[in-house]
Amino acid sequence: MYPTLALHIAGAWRPASTGETLPVLNPATAEPIGELPVASRDDLDQALEAAKRGFKTWRTVSAYDRSKVMRKAADLLRERADVITKILTLEQGKPLVEAKLEVMNGADTIDWFAEEGRRAYGRVVPGRAEGVLQIVTKEPVGPVAAFTPWNFPINQAVRKVSAALCTGCSVVLKGPEDTPASCIELIRVFLEAGVPGDVISLVFGRPAEISEYLIPHPIIKKISFTGSTAVGKQLAALAGQHMKRSTMELGGHAPAIVFKDADIGKTVKLLGGAKFRNAGQVCISPTRFLVQEDVYEEFVDGFVQLSNELKVGDGMDQQTKMGPLMHARRVEAMEGFVADAQKAGANLRTGGKRIGNQGYFFEPTVFTEVPLDARVMNEEPFG
Repeated sequence: MYPTLALHIAGAWRPASTGETLPVLNPATAEPIGELPVASRDDLDQALEAAKRGFKTWRTVSAYDRSKVMRKAADLLRERADVITKILTLEQGKPLVEAKLEVMNGADTIDWFAEEGRRAYGRVVPGRAEGVLQIVTKEPVGPVAAFTPWNFPINQAVRKVSAALCTGCSVVLKGPEDTPASCIELIRVFLEAGVPGDVISLVFGRPAEISEYLIPHPIIKKISFTGSTAVGKQLAALAGQHMKRSTMELGGHAPAIVFKDADIGKTVKLLGGAKFRNAGQVCISPTRFLVQEDVYEEFVDGFVQLSNELKVGDGMDQQTKMGPLMHARRVEAMEGFVADAQKAGANLRTGGKRIGNQGYFFEPTVFTEVPLDARVMNEEPFG
C-alpha cells in the first residue's frame, strides 16, 4: 500500500546517487513503512541545473497555458484523492476524514493559483513630464527553493509549488522527510498534467544540509519556508546575507478569547475541533483559552468533557477523531510541557500522559489556572 519513495530530478524518479536512505515510520505503530532516499550534494547540483533550464522554458509559456496545465493537475489530484488520503494517513497519522479534506483542499488551491496567474496585472504610473509613459510589468523572479513541513505534506507543498508555477518560476522542493509519499503523489500529478520535468525537482534529506546549500546558491532567486519560528529566523538570516527574496510562514501562539455572551456549547465544539485537529500539530491551533469569568466554569466543564470523550487512535480507523503525534520528539515535548505546567502550579483537569507504548499517542490534556510564566503560556506547544 505504501509506495516506493524516490527523488524527482530532471524529469526522472530515482534513488539518491549515494544510495543512502532513512526509514519512514507509521506514527500509529512506530514501525518502518518505507525507505527514503537522502539527496547528496551531487543530486542537489543536478536539481539546481534542471531548475535553471526549466526556468528558461517555463517562463516563456503563457499564463493562459500554464493555467490549463495546473487545472489538469487539480483534476488529477481529485481523481486520486482516495488513494492519496490513505497514504497521507498512513505516514502522518491524522484521521482519514482530515486527510481527505487536505487532499481536496489541495486541488482547490491549485485551481485558485491557476486563475490568479492569469491575473498578474501590471500598472500604469502617471509620469512627471508630458510624453512620459511609465508601465510596471510583473516577471517571474527565477528558480525557487521551497521547504515544507510534515504536518500538512500536501497543503503546504501545494501552495509553494502552485505559486511558483503560475508565475512562470521553476522550483526545487525540499519535501518533508517524515511524510514524503503524499508529497511525491502531489508532484506526480503536476508532472502528468504537463509540467516539464526540469521545472519541478523534489528532494529529501537532512534539512540543515539542504537548506545551507540551496539558499546561498546563485541559481536560487527566491526562498519559501514553512516551519518553526526558530528555524525560520536562521533561514531568513541566511537568505538576507545573500539578498534573496524570502517568504516565511512560521509558528503561532495566539489565544482564543471567549466572552460571556457566546453560545458556550457551540464554542466548546468549535474550539475543541480546532485544538485537537491533527493532534494539535497545526500552526494556527489555539494554544490558550482566555474565558470571561461569568462563563468560565461552564466552558471548562464542557471542554474537559469533550476531551474525555474524544476517540484517540489509528487514523486509519474510521471512528478515530484524533490520531497520534508525529514522532517520539513530539511525545517528549508534550511530556515536558505537562511537567513544567504542574511544577508551576497549574491544575491538571484531564489527560497529561502518553497512551500505551505502541505508536505516539498522547491523551487530550487540559490545564486550568496556568501561571503566566509556565512554558505552555509562552511557547507554541505544537501538540
